[in-house]
Amino acid sequence: MNDLARSPNQETFVLNLGPQHPATHGVLRVKLTMDGEYIVDAEPVLGYVHRMHEKMGENRTWVQFMPNTARLDYLGALSYNHGYVKVVEQAMGLEVPERAEYLRVITVELNRIASHLLWFGAFVLDLGGFTPLLYAFDDREHILDLLESVTGSRLTFCYYRFGGLCNDVDDDFLTGTRAFIKRLRKRLPDYHNLVTKNIILINRLKDVGVLSAEMCRKYGATGPVLRGSGVDYDVRKNEPYSVYPELDFEVPVYSEGDSMARYMVRMDEIDQCLRIVEQALDKLPEGPVMAEKVPKILKPAAGDYYGAVEAARGTFGIRIVSDGTNIPYRMKLRSPTFSNLSLYGEASRGLLLPDALALMGSLDLVIPEIDR
Repeated sequence: MNDLARSPNQETFVLNLGPQHPATHGVLRVKLTMDGEYIVDAEPVLGYVHRMHEKMGENRTWVQFMPNTARLDYLGALSYNHGYVKVVEQAMGLEVPERAEYLRVITVELNRIASHLLWFGAFVLDLGGFTPLLYAFDDREHILDLLESVTGSRLTFCYYRFGGLCNDVDDDFLTGTRAFIKRLRKRLPDYHNLVTKNIILINRLKDVGVLSAEMCRKYGATGPVLRGSGVDYDVRKNEPYSVYPELDFEVPVYSEGDSMARYMVRMDEIDQCLRIVEQALDKLPEGPVMAEKVPKILKPAAGDYYGAVEAARGTFGIRIVSDGTNIPYRMKLRSPTFSNLSLYGEASRGLLLPDALALMGSLDLVIPEIDR
């Protein structure tokens, strides 16, 4: 990596990557200062699709804000549903039935796989490979069929409710989920043979965009970005919630810190998600999916509450302040993608432009979640 430092005599030019460049997967502008083909400085410019979700949360009832959570990270909406209901249930003292908790884990992990599959296909497409996108979307469609059968939606899911779920699953969903697990396990070797072991991909990612653990901590990076730099942190393990403590799974961690390591973390996570879903199906108890005596009008006790979940891109945290009324007094959303993107300016210095795009893709950015 070239160690480029800006000097008064340096001849540089500004290159705008965006605001609607296809490599950014959204309306993200990155202002690049270039010295030839090398990046001297990179400044992400946000705000193009800002929708003021936090302010909207302070002008709607607790229930009315629920669909907003799916419009943050629309590729992993159920994790955001889960984070929101979790912190409100904590404030209300609601006990969620065990069956509902298992179904939450099953559906959220299926959604995590769907998110990783889309990232996989789009990432390799950014690097010049088209065929893997077709494989990834083929498998992802099976997940969306399953989730649509219980949620009524294929993208912006709003399935969870305070105290449980809006409805139970049927035998077709359970049978279909088991069939999908077998299908994807047979397909994963094809993914690795076609892409992971491809020498072109290896050369594009290995030792490219190296992020140290210290840099990740400095900017608050979480999720696969942090675990790809050797830090073993996953909210599901380190701050256990729901029924994750009842399930046996591993947290993939790679110490290299390069784009290849972040790729491997997500590919290994797909396998671990299948493991979690299979165990949850085996342990799924009978019973209700909604707590008894949930008030129709929610008024959490006055106080300051915080909760976090492990979303596909890292730690999603939500802080709510209640004044005892049916409308949140304050709401603050901790976006994992915002923190992961924050390190891009420092991490991309000295990189060639194609390598900087590989680094950006390995961060797995969802721009509407940043511009929330």
